[in-house]
Amino acid sequence: MWHKIAAFIIKYRIALLVGLLAATGVMGYFASQVKLSYEFTSAVPTDNPKFIEYQNFRKQFGEDGNLMVVGVQTDSLFEPSFFNDYAILARQIAKVNAVENVLSIPDAKTLVKDTVTSKLKDMPIAAGEPPFADVDSIRRTFMNLPVYKGFLYNPDTRAYMLAVRINKDTLNSKYREGIISDIVALGDAFGEKHHVEIHYSGLPLIRTQMAMKVQKEMRLFLIMSFVLTAVILVIFFRAFVAVLASMLVVAIGVIWSVGTIVLLGYKITLLTALIPPLVVVIGIPNCVYLLNRYHYEYARNPNKMKSLLRMIDRMGIVTFFTNLTAAIGFGVFFFTKSVLLKEFGLVAGINIIALFFISLIFIPAFFSFLPPPAVKHTKYLESPIINKVLTSLTNWVFSHRVWIYGFTIAICALSVWGMMQLRNDAHIVDDLPQSDKVSVDLKFFEKNFKGVMPLEIVIDTRKKRGVVNGLGTIRKMDELCTVLQSYPEIGNPISITNGVKFAAQQYFGGDTTFFAVPGDFGAAFLQPYLSAKKETAKGRNQTLSNLLFSFIDSNKQKARISVGMADVGSHRLPILLDSIRPQVYRIFDTTKYTVTFTGTSITFLEGSKFIVASLRDSLIFAFLIIFGCMIALFRSWRILVISIVVNIVPLLITAGLMGWMGIRIKPSTVLVFSVALGITIDVTIRFLINFKQEMARHDESIAATVHRTMHDTGLSIIYTSLILIAGFGVFMLSQFDGTKSLGYLTSITLFLAMVTNLTLLPALLLWMDKVIEKKNDSVTFLMGEEEDDVIKIAD
Repeated sequence: MWHKIAAFIIKYRIALLVGLLAATGVMGYFASQVKLSYEFTSAVPTDNPKFIEYQNFRKQFGEDGNLMVVGVQTDSLFEPSFFNDYAILARQIAKVNAVENVLSIPDAKTLVKDTVTSKLKDMPIAAGEPPFADVDSIRRTFMNLPVYKGFLYNPDTRAYMLAVRINKDTLNSKYREGIISDIVALGDAFGEKHHVEIHYSGLPLIRTQMAMKVQKEMRLFLIMSFVLTAVILVIFFRAFVAVLASMLVVAIGVIWSVGTIVLLGYKITLLTALIPPLVVVIGIPNCVYLLNRYHYEYARNPNKMKSLLRMIDRMGIVTFFTNLTAAIGFGVFFFTKSVLLKEFGLVAGINIIALFFISLIFIPAFFSFLPPPAVKHTKYLESPIINKVLTSLTNWVFSHRVWIYGFTIAICALSVWGMMQLRNDAHIVDDLPQSDKVSVDLKFFEKNFKGVMPLEIVIDTRKKRGVVNGLGTIRKMDELCTVLQSYPEIGNPISITNGVKFAAQQYFGGDTTFFAVPGDFGAAFLQPYLSAKKETAKGRNQTLSNLLFSFIDSNKQKARISVGMADVGSHRLPILLDSIRPQVYRIFDTTKYTVTFTGTSITFLEGSKFIVASLRDSLIFAFLIIFGCMIALFRSWRILVISIVVNIVPLLITAGLMGWMGIRIKPSTVLVFSVALGITIDVTIRFLINFKQEMARHDESIAATVHRTMHDTGLSIIYTSLILIAGFGVFMLSQFDGTKSLGYLTSITLFLAMVTNLTLLPALLLWMDKVIEKKNDSVTFLMGEEEDDVIKIAD
């Protein structure tokens, strides 16, 4: 079959090449329209109960992740020049496009009781426009308002915060970067003028900064992967034309991969951003396999067209199955329920298969128009260093098999011990280094305000007006808020209780001792505000309306408690929530109330857990599909067992190293195993297909064929493995720890796979030879009834 395919490609190479280039032009057009994604929750499947709860919360109360915070730590805030500039900064930020409102100390409001009507009126603590003359009076007024304590300021650490609410639609658009940059620029200018450090955090900033870094790194990885693989190819082939052809193949693959993202309606995410450089890394081995065979055939028989024909004939099946298994390794992610993984798996799988067709069409067509390779271009086939290495490995395999088995068992035992120390833990800004400003600033807010990650608790009274019908529910919510404040990871809760306590304090003279939920007798003044419609209440008092109605739904049946918390991670968060729930159920009778924990922190936790579980399941699925292909290809259970052992060992050692090195299980590190499996199995297939072909051609014993295969295949295995190791090593330049982990862990796994395929694999084949010799059935076992399917080389 492959001989006919080879003849077809050579005969119609011009038409195929033109069609390929035309399709690349179309894909290039779509690739130019690619966009960035800013969403975090796409990791969670849409039918997940936690995701549904979060969507319901957003419909009832609005977005919880559109608050950006600006912080400063200083003893000089209430010095006139500093305070007035701080007030100007707040007003400048409020004028930035898409900023809906800004809450800061200069813009804070108080409530004043009208002595005639006994109604509460809202008044700014700093009336008019800056500069303000009596800053000391503003300070005294503000410090007497505990409603802002722990939210806008921390009196113990002299830290102050400015909260910026940004339009949620704009946050999911291309204008997001400009808005965040404008706010940061204003803050930096203020900090430079007063010689203080300004800190920024909140999900809008974190998401934007990470998206910008992803875009920057995507370009860097593409350039570095191209440059690095080009240098390695020059060292290997010593021929500019071979390097140029390989670079063109992967360049076409990159264009197709980005075009595919757009055609499928996807955007660039932290995962899909890895696909273009992965295409470069995975596409180069295709070129190496094909060019290596072309040069090998031409060195044996200096006929260019016949060598190209034989190249396709012999390497077509190898390249197809190596690409197929790599595509399976990535493509199984499509069968998870995670949108994030589905997109990554589908795009990667499609384009790895596309690489096979691109290289199979482009390489023969391109070289058919060029002069045949010169002698210097095929000298690498006789590389003395590589041949010396292969000879040493061959001697070890034939003379020290017991040592190879023993060492493998010992290292696997140590790896299992290391695996037992693995821990599952992920953070929202987990992939950023601790020295990055985003991480540093997040720690600032965690230290001074206990964090800014949104956690929402929804209290459902199960009846209309259940929240405001008396103060019973509000008192229970206040009790829960007190419980929440006892946890060091949780900041000051904000809810309707803050508004009630604020109103009570100001109604009863402004003394801070009255900052509490009043008794039933003293709460009569609140009923007109609690009973009114939201629009009516706003007309009476904007400040009190915001505090009361922003935290209950339109039916006044549900109330929310909003909490800013530390980025405690996916390991600590469930423990924390489990310790809070008994207190919740003690306060709220479950026969009368339904209490739901939601918000971005919850959906992140759910997404992290789901991705890790999905990656584990997809790895098992990939194993089953890939080794099913091995059975179809070799029709031998012994070959299957050998393949499983050879490919599990590198993955096992990598997992053990992760345990010993304290690398946590999280989405970016679990991803390594599926990626590595799809690529490492390629080496095994390459070795075994060549082994099978050599046995069919020479009718030798298994031992003789193993010896021949190690020398014939070892060269390309070492070259392609080094290219893959170097290619994935590029990811170690990333600012994201997860991408770094993907880089060095995959490189380690690929190196181990190269070693096991050149030592353990041939050693196990020799063991198989011993078993078969006892049965005197070696040829029948290996070839079975598939002799008619053996690839014949047409001379």
